[in-house]
Amino acid sequence: MRTTRPLFRVALAGCLLVVAALVSTGCSTEQDRTLVVLGPWTDGEEQPFVDTLKKISERTGDTYVYEGTRSLRETLVSQLRTDTPPDVAILNGQGELAEYARDGDARPLPEGVAGAAIGPWSPRITLRDEDGEQRQHSYWVPVRVDLKSIVWSRPDDGDAAGNPTWCLGMASGATSGWPGTDWIEDLLLQRYGPAVYERWATGDLEWDDGPVKEAWRSWRTLLTAGGGNAGKDALATSFQGRDGLLNSGDCTLEHQGSFIRRHYGDDVLPAPTSAVVPGLPTPQKAYEVSGDMAAVFTPSDAAWTLMSQLTSRETRDDWAAAAKPAERPIFPDRTAGPGALTAGTAKVLELFREADELCFDASDAMPSTLRGAFQRAVLEFLQNPRDDKLLDGLLRQLEAERRLQQEAGAFAIDHLCGGLPDG
Repeated sequence: MRTTRPLFRVALAGCLLVVAALVSTGCSTEQDRTLVVLGPWTDGEEQPFVDTLKKISERTGDTYVYEGTRSLRETLVSQLRTDTPPDVAILNGQGELAEYARDGDARPLPEGVAGAAIGPWSPRITLRDEDGEQRQHSYWVPVRVDLKSIVWSRPDDGDAAGNPTWCLGMASGATSGWPGTDWIEDLLLQRYGPAVYERWATGDLEWDDGPVKEAWRSWRTLLTAGGGNAGKDALATSFQGRDGLLNSGDCTLEHQGSFIRRHYGDDVLPAPTSAVVPGLPTPQKAYEVSGDMAAVFTPSDAAWTLMSQLTSRETRDDWAAAAKPAERPIFPDRTAGPGALTAGTAKVLELFREADELCFDASDAMPSTLRGAFQRAVLEFLQNPRDDKLLDGLLRQLEAERRLQQEAGAFAIDHLCGGLPDG
């Protein structure tokens, strides 16, 4: 376990100059306390959150600096290696967070904050303490969430139903391929149900046979329907295109999480995957979900106060008010703040509330090495999805990695699915 870090980074001399940060003008003094928040939002997406931190600062009297990056894992690992972690980090991978908890970097939530750790976004983690006793703790809280298991289209577009073409973009920097892992996860969930999905995501189901292999084959059928290959340009195409893949005019259906609504107007709406993809069983109202979860890496009273603020109703309302209508965050209580909603947001909330069961994103809950191998396998598969030998080889490699991680005890999360949290 790492040594305890300083409670705050205090600027002892000079002025702290930070772009898009939350510091008042003037020089720091010994009484000034600045908390660093590391998060995933950049390129304008971060502004509503930065504005929200300003509101929190007015309530707490603490100062916050937001550092946004698309390379969260690489950035945080580097900071941990140099013993300069953020006070709070907001991440989307439960498997990665579990690794930080096991290493002693992410800190267990105190009783006053643990109540905000709600499933399926914040499972309790079982770890051995210094005395060798196994204990369960919560280590992170969800601050915003997204609904997956949905397909976006323009309902008035006849081609979407009569002659569908699938949008597909895999490029996403160091995590390229994750939209494909979402496809495999969702097809497995919709075809085989939450129990099988959870067994696979937690390391108890083989990759190279049975339901997992069938999910890959089902995806291949969609990609190659009508003799085409929807994946041929996907490797070089951003997961969101220049401004939404459906706006390119090259496709009519997009399998993507609820965050993508920021690119579309009221003419683009989501529907359950099971209602759009042919050959799936009767809709069971089980949805895959993802989330942005906050964890404390440099513990202090101010850091725990910030965690409480990030999950409060007041902060959620501030965040919703600061965001553009189509970019308003969705929160774990199935709300998006007060006021009128766009048609896309309203439909997402309707589907959320109708769900019988929610299952956290499988690859995001896997050990990071398996998650990365899964993403790379998707990219290789898309180069020639009709090649059975290629698929068989990729699945054997993934199965070997699963067994390796299982033997190492790296699957720290054993429960990903559950009913809706109380509103």
